[in-house]
Amino acid sequence: MTITGDHPRSGARAERSTTPLRRFAWLAVGAAVVTMALKTVAWLLTGSVGLLSDALESTVNLGAALLAVFVLWWSAKPADEEYAYGHGKAEYLSAGIEGTLIFVAAISIAYAAVQRLISPAGLEDLGVGLAVAGVAALINLVVGLTLIRAGTRRRSVTIEADGRHLLTDVWTSAGVLVGVGAVAVTGWDPLDPLVALAVSANIVITGVRLVRRSLSGFMDHALPEGDLEAIQRALAPYEADGVRFHAMRTRQSGQRAFAEVHVLVPGDWSVKRGHDLLEEIEEQMRAAVPGLTALTHLEPVEDRASFLDLGLDRPGRSAGPGRKE
Repeated sequence: MTITGDHPRSGARAERSTTPLRRFAWLAVGAAVVTMALKTVAWLLTGSVGLLSDALESTVNLGAALLAVFVLWWSAKPADEEYAYGHGKAEYLSAGIEGTLIFVAAISIAYAAVQRLISPAGLEDLGVGLAVAGVAALINLVVGLTLIRAGTRRRSVTIEADGRHLLTDVWTSAGVLVGVGAVAVTGWDPLDPLVALAVSANIVITGVRLVRRSLSGFMDHALPEGDLEAIQRALAPYEADGVRFHAMRTRQSGQRAFAEVHVLVPGDWSVKRGHDLLEEIEEQMRAAVPGLTALTHLEPVEDRASFLDLGLDRPGRSAGPGRKE
């Protein structure tokens, strides 16, 4: 049996940790507040519209981080009668809203840059302003890498999205610093708003990626390739013993993962023997992918009706009787 699929975090494994994910969200809040203040000071010192654009993007970071705190609290709520599959998809809502906020920031930055091109103004205190902005970029770099590592290992699209957004902010800051530094060297003031326009275009790309990631989650994207391969390895020994599998379906819902598969065994097996096998298979699937919710369905291998649901298979799965590859 071959299981295929793709995902932005292909092969990621969830890790248990005693550190609540909301602590990472609060770390992002703290970083956003500090860097926004530093960048605002840098803008006030220099009058650079490029540094203003950088400060505006930090307001998006703050809004996204505050939203993440709420979303992580909501998504961590256990399943109930109303939401039997849990609340994990709320994380995709967070990523989508963050992408939308980025678009708003990009429009604001572009507007300010165009106004500066129309009405040029000189820059002041560039040395101090650049130093302050550089400190803010360093803070975002450290916090961003921390969030990406935590989000990837613990399957939190919200935390990972925050981290990747902060890294984008670092590149934005680097571009602004280079642009403002070039103004200081060349004395050509239009470089400042031109860099701001480039920053605007760059963060639009980030926004598009976050919105696409959010939509992918809402559409029940398959598990990462590495997880699918792990499930395949867990099921392979049973296939060697004559047990067959088909109709494999998987999906990711925030930090939770789900997998369903139909198990075909000889029709003369007792109900207890089949049930015991399913219990064992589900245990092996959960061991292969930590945190997985595994569902199995037992069918007799001799009955042609067992293969009427082969349309659920992806290309490459083992075929049943009468099926042409």
